[in-house]
Amino acid sequence: MEQDITSAPDLSTLLIGLLKGVQYREQDENQWAALLNLQARVRDYVAVLNLDLVLDEAEGHAFLKSRPEPAEDDSSPRLPRLIARRQLSFPVSLLLALLRKKLAEFDASGGDTRLVLSRDEIVDLVRVFLPDGPNEARLIDQMETTINKAIELGFLHKLKTAGSATGPASYEVRRILKAFVDAQWLAEFDARLAVYQSALSATRTGKGKGARDA
Repeated sequence: MEQDITSAPDLSTLLIGLLKGVQYREQDENQWAALLNLQARVRDYVAVLNLDLVLDEAEGHAFLKSRPEPAEDDSSPRLPRLIARRQLSFPVSLLLALLRKKLAEFDASGGDTRLVLSRDEIVDLVRVFLPDGPNEARLIDQMETTINKAIELGFLHKLKTAGSATGPASYEVRRILKAFVDAQWLAEFDARLAVYQSALSATRTGKGKGARDA
């Protein structure tokens, strides 16, 4: 079936959408089809802005990312970054790493393509890596802040609650997380996490000894 050219988004529309954020096939099938047809022109245009188009046709998402900076011995001009880097806090990095692992396990199971987790399931994922101290209510508040940051970054999507609006929220893990959290990032974070867990375990053991001695 041929695409209706009169209703297809033009290049400017596609570029504006990409500069605003991640584009998903499920959000606008017509715009996604136009992006596939015009991707070569999009790549040429954004290259002038020192950007690359990352388009995953299988997963159904596309976004722009800054090109790698020149090496120290490279005389190429260093252009300003149009897309700023974001410094993630430890709780957010931890949550993204755990969600990425959960997504890998989910894909290996060969089930549905959408990974949906409740708030309680997300809290349970992170709980074991947090130091003792906060009560349940405070822990939930802290996790809400972290989850909201993941939503803001586009890695979680809060689903509408069916029936009672007061029930626990559910979240879809967006598959674009696979593009941002690659194997190298995960391995590096796992190494840092192992050091953190060792220190946390020592702290907990020390607290336990103190309690028994008392």
